[in-house]
Amino acid sequence: MSIEKFGSAQWQGSVKQGKGSVSTESGALSDQPYGFNTRFEGVAGSNPEELIGAAHASCFSMALSLMLGEAGFEPERIDTRATVSLDADSLTVTRVHLVTAARVPGCDQAAFDEAAQGAKANCPISKLFTAEITLDATLEG
Repeated sequence: MSIEKFGSAQWQGSVKQGKGSVSTESGALSDQPYGFNTRFEGVAGSNPEELIGAAHASCFSMALSLMLGEAGFEPERIDTRATVSLDADSLTVTRVHLVTAARVPGCDQAAFDEAAQGAKANCPISKLFTAEITLDATLEG
């Protein structure tokens, strides 16, 4: 079974002076602006790396919930942040660093670490990357 979702982007103008907008099928993003200035100059607005980070953090969190469930644990909460590193010279995503903290009643550190590593390796967004993916995972008491 194949599930297909789409995102779309529009662009007008040169790379530095131009501007674009990005939207998602669900409407969660609708004509969200992006451009060279939002990507490289710290101007408010979106950029592809932030969208990749959000996608990876959400995918990882769901995968971690699945892995914990398969190990017999139900998480109360999982909070994940994905930092995407872009080498501005080569325009290459070089690294994604995941930081996650979770409250999982009855789960010990070893079981949590195993689930977190499994989620890192197996979430569909992780499988897209050739960049290094690192993880800091904290089980909260």
